Amino acid sequence: MNETLFSQIQRLFERTYAQVGINLEDCLIDRTRCTQLSMLAGKSARELSELARTFLRSAGDQLYVGIYYSRWLIEQLEQHDPRSGLGDRNIRSLIMFVEELNHALHAALQFKRGTREIASEDFARNLELQAQVDTYLVLLLFIAFFRKTQRVSATDRRWLRFHLFTRQCPEAFRDANLRGRYLETSQLAASYTRFLDTLNAVRRVDEIRRFHSLDYDGKKARILALMDSAAD
Repeated sequence: MNETLFSQIQRLFERTYAQVGINLEDCLIDRTRCTQLSMLAGKSARELSELARTFLRSAGDQLYVGIYYSRWLIEQLEQHDPRSGLGDRNIRSLIMFVEELNHALHAALQFKRGTREIASEDFARNLELQAQVDTYLVLLLFIAFFRKTQRVSATDRRWLRFHLFTRQCPEAFRDANLRGRYLETSQLAASYTRFLDTLNAVRRVDEIRRFHSLDYDGKKARILALMDSAAD
């Protein structure tokens, strides 16, 4: 049986970090359930994209996860499968696809490690920062796969950074908390991925595994220290 794009990306993340213990495809929800959960999520959630979302709820020692992808987004990825090539037609759809899967996976891993404050702002920022970093690295792999030399050029990286970081518009959020969350995490992720670009493959894997183990304050401190070191 051919693997789905979803299962391939989940397996890649699990090889990099840790087994989550469940098939996250079982957590996919439809439009009706997404609408119900969005209403329960509060006013600020209305500003989030309607194309892809991740919902988290805990009850005791149980974490409930819902991952929603719009029919439009799925159709874009089916018509322009990134496993056949990555370009302007599918880059935005793939970014959203990977980020929501990543949110669910890292939320589950943190919950397994004992984290229970899933409604906190630090938890949300941690997931967002981690997702942007991981999505950058995943998309680099897609790009490299289609290069004869298996190398990613400076032009490739600029193109990817434009779509992943520069095109973001955190200022458009009316909710100050969302605006601050996406502004800060995108700036931190852009800076950290520039550092990762300087590492060879082995050192990069070691670095992102250590980074993954940190809470949000630890991640932020790590990136700011790297920025200070680069400025010296």
